[in-house]
Amino acid sequence: MADVKPTRSELLQIKKKIKLANAGYGLLKKKRDGLILEFFNVLKKARNIRQELVAEYETALNKINIARAIESDIQIKSVAMSIKKQPLIELETKNIMGVKIPSIVSGNMKKNIFERGYGLLSATAKIDEAAAAYEELVEKITLAAEIEITLKRLLKEIERTKRKVNALEQITIPRLETDASYIRLRLEEMERDNFSRLKMLKTEVVY
Repeated sequence: MADVKPTRSELLQIKKKIKLANAGYGLLKKKRDGLILEFFNVLKKARNIRQELVAEYETALNKINIARAIESDIQIKSVAMSIKKQPLIELETKNIMGVKIPSIVSGNMKKNIFERGYGLLSATAKIDEAAAAYEELVEKITLAAEIEITLKRLLKEIERTKRKVNALEQITIPRLETDASYIRLRLEEMERDNFSRLKMLKTEVVY
């Protein structure tokens, strides 16, 4: 308490700080609760995407194994090398409650047999089915990556916000309230002392 001046002006300043701290505390609690809600919404999506990813990986693997059973590896590699349009991936950002979240914009992920560049003569239907399955898989991997990064960033921001909320609740606000109580107590003591001195002065004047 050595740094706290027991004056009315100091008490007013501390009251203002308490008001601001309580306002900030309320806003941060709302932000924390909103982030937690968003986190669980994204977590639900992540679980679904993970299941879909496993299923599509198994499908793609099955399709390529069937194609290998029919065609040679050389033929499959030749078809793969003839693909001209490569997938386009751009990374953008969106804002969720002050948190920068990645937004992956993709293009040329899914193609028809002509867009793939190898034509009807160089590839069988099974090779084309395998290509389509892997295009689906790559698209799902891209979406899964976006969601996983979003989860990590939301969790990091939740922890950061929780630390701020706890600091205000457990340290800053109690300390300010203690300081305010100390000043009020000291002011009351000084008022009593002043009153006693005035009373004594009056008594001395009378006698």
